[in-house]
Amino acid sequence: MESLSDEELIAHYRLAPGTERSRLYLETLFRRHQTRVAAWCYRFTGNRTSAADLAQDIFAKAYASLDSFRSDSKFTTWLYVIARNRWRDELRARQSRPREAPEEAMDLGEPAAENAALAALDAQDARVVVQTLMDESLDDLEKRVMTLHYGHEMRLDAITAALGLTNASGAKAYIVSARRKLNAAVKRWNLKS
Repeated sequence: MESLSDEELIAHYRLAPGTERSRLYLETLFRRHQTRVAAWCYRFTGNRTSAADLAQDIFAKAYASLDSFRSDSKFTTWLYVIARNRWRDELRARQSRPREAPEEAMDLGEPAAENAALAALDAQDARVVVQTLMDESLDDLEKRVMTLHYGHEMRLDAITAALGLTNASGAKAYIVSARRKLNAAVKRWNLKS
């Protein structure tokens, strides 16, 4: 079972629901990603106990939602979206709970460090999603052109020369193609989220 891909494990699980064999497929799948999910949760929480609780919630949610997984994306992408959404739910729940604070702390104002941490988390989430969408949607040359143009702010004519592109439109053709593919991938991703 270890040699099967995530998507193959899910397919086998779906073929024999409720059997001992299907349980083994599911256990193999979740055990494979346990360390990764625990690491995500630890980065989110900064606390081992909270991370373990959050990871357990994520796997419970993934198990309950497994029928909604469509194989048009990687299982890890789908699982990461569940993890991110579960963490955001947890943050909202924490923010809505009343907290007691010492009187001297009331004069300190907004906790800027917490807001900066949330912004950094959102930026990291966005980078992971963009990288995943690029890996799933673009060929290697399109990824290189996009990275050079948008990541390193290189001009299109410089990219065309650097990569030795001989087509009539040069790097611009790859940008147009990549943007079209990414727009379609983002639409599919938004439908899943």
